Amino acid sequence: MDIASLLGLILCLAMLVFGILDAVDYNFAVVAKEYLDFPSAIITFGGAFSATLLSHSLADFVGGLKSFTLIFKAQAINTGEMIQKIIDLSNVARKEGLLSLEEAASDMDEPFLKKGILLIVDGTDPDLVRAIMETELVSIEGRHKIKIGFWDKLGSMGPAWGMIGTLVGLVNMLYNMSDMDALGPSMAVALITTLYGSLLANWLCIPISNKLSADNASEMMLKEVMIEGLLSIQAGENPRVIEEKLKSFLAPADRTSSEESAGGEE
Repeated sequence: MDIASLLGLILCLAMLVFGILDAVDYNFAVVAKEYLDFPSAIITFGGAFSATLLSHSLADFVGGLKSFTLIFKAQAINTGEMIQKIIDLSNVARKEGLLSLEEAASDMDEPFLKKGILLIVDGTDPDLVRAIMETELVSIEGRHKIKIGFWDKLGSMGPAWGMIGTLVGLVNMLYNMSDMDALGPSMAVALITTLYGSLLANWLCIPISNKLSADNASEMMLKEVMIEGLLSIQAGENPRVIEEKLKSFLAPADRTSSEESAGGEE
């Protein structure tokens, strides 16, 4: 599990609850009365989700909702380990030939890398191998962007529908200006929808979108490493040259740690 996502959600909620409780001297009855308003929640959350549904197909909407769970899954992405695996494959291919990679592919759990190896073993033209793998890469990223776009859209709808709710509350308040004692509470209820909309956007939607975007970028870089590595193996390049080429994908600090790790294994 990705502890950062879980911890971030809990801490954001804790900060909000603490701020509200401290402002009302920890009077839970006041919190329930002033900060929980069912009609405001219906307008804000119901409106935001309904407008988001209008912007997507039903399948994409359901898929977007389900993608919430993805932020809690720790990404098993280690570019340094993948580079080392490709170097090992290049050593095998250099000693025993490309056909020997078929046996190595049978033990792999990564379908993208396995597909590339089998294309190479079948003697597919390098340009065609690149085209096939890059097409799949674009397709994968496209599916990811649909889910990311869902949260971006919901994040933009939250504050918008919160403002709509506020305007509805203000209209009701202005129609009852004769009761001055009720003016303050009515204004507070009108503003609650804006609070709900901001919470939906800044507590959930924007952070989730950012997390999914970061995970997508990491996965895309890893798959680009696979493509370059496999094509280099197919071209018969020296394993040391392949290693230096693939390490260019890493940050300088990660290149150093990768070299130290490789040295320790030897």
